[in-house]
Amino acid sequence: MLAPERRTRADIVIAAAIAALVAIAAVVIWFTSSARGTESVTADKTLSAPPTPSQVPTDLRELWHAPDAAAQRALVTGGVALTADGGTVTGRDPRTGEQVWKYERDIPLCGVETQFGTVVATYRDDRGCSQTTQLYGESGKRQTARSSYMDDAVRLSVDGTYVLALGSDRLEMWRSDLVRTLEYGKVDAPVNPHTQPRSGCELLSATSGSSRLAVLERCPKDNADRLTLLNPAPKDGTVPEEYSSHVLTEPGGAAPGARVLAVSDSRVAVFLPGVDATPPQIALFDISGNPIATYPISTNLSDQATVTRIGAVFAVFTGNSLIALNSSTLAPTWTYEGAVGSPALMAGQLIVPVADGYATLTPDSGAQNKRIPLQRSDYHGEPISLAVVGPTILERRDNQLYAVGAP
Repeated sequence: MLAPERRTRADIVIAAAIAALVAIAAVVIWFTSSARGTESVTADKTLSAPPTPSQVPTDLRELWHAPDAAAQRALVTGGVALTADGGTVTGRDPRTGEQVWKYERDIPLCGVETQFGTVVATYRDDRGCSQTTQLYGESGKRQTARSSYMDDAVRLSVDGTYVLALGSDRLEMWRSDLVRTLEYGKVDAPVNPHTQPRSGCELLSATSGSSRLAVLERCPKDNADRLTLLNPAPKDGTVPEEYSSHVLTEPGGAAPGARVLAVSDSRVAVFLPGVDATPPQIALFDISGNPIATYPISTNLSDQATVTRIGAVFAVFTGNSLIALNSSTLAPTWTYEGAVGSPALMAGQLIVPVADGYATLTPDSGAQNKRIPLQRSDYHGEPISLAVVGPTILERRDNQLYAVGAP
């Protein structure tokens, strides 16, 4: 019979050394991980969306305001108002402004968006705007995350199906679970070479829909902007699937300021700046990139122009007016002069910010129904983005979010 094995002093020393190395590795991983620089305070109760009033309130005042520099528009999800500033996303009670939940990191935010009751927050590290976290909108609880090489600045937008992260060199499309469906433009480490149709292009503008992605880009060998229509979710997300791509020969196609406005299943609307004797115009193209129609407009779009999808219209804020585009044909249907920002829907009416308060419009015709006065504090003509949650109107302006409601 063999004698039982006995532990020697060397065995004990080796085991202790291994345990020490494991402990040191754990400390290093924790010290360098994103969790170390993250503070998450989730909601202790659900803040349900309050009922929408049957009529737009007429007696309004400012209720509270908070910094909101990292967002690009006024954001709500369920019954929660959102602010994003520095490295912190905060869910707030829309009536009082009190914190409902908070998600904070020690790196700066690049952008924030909302869709499907979730909040998508993208942060900047040494690989650009590469770290994205998805939170449950009602609680602030972390749902999922993704990481990938991105530009130093990106613009997030949503279309009801996908999230679009647009930089000047590359873009990505993400599903509702943040899984990437498409990368386009510069690829950091391509598995297969020559998967992208072009290289060295500057991505100027992009807009997505459930079945189409329209990109306006300027490529080195082109003498004008190029309009490219893509599948937002091709079979292989690293290999773009083009429906069409052509250089714009229309007047304004080579002028600074052109941009994609809206895309449907069969059409895309592009703003072309005025040049020489040709006025600014909205040009419509089919899915093959063939021109369909052009519609002259009175002024070039400002750098702060926005497009908001509301029901059956795309509302284009030009900088001093609203132009409504039919959501199917993308043809302009009405114009409202004197707007100072993008609208929102409340009690079946479009609420449009104007210099002295709000105008309410009939959505299908743009006819004004009434004007509602509002005394804004510290307002100097900055563009305003609106959102509505129950009876409360949220205004984002000058990197602040203001809540407006009845006293």
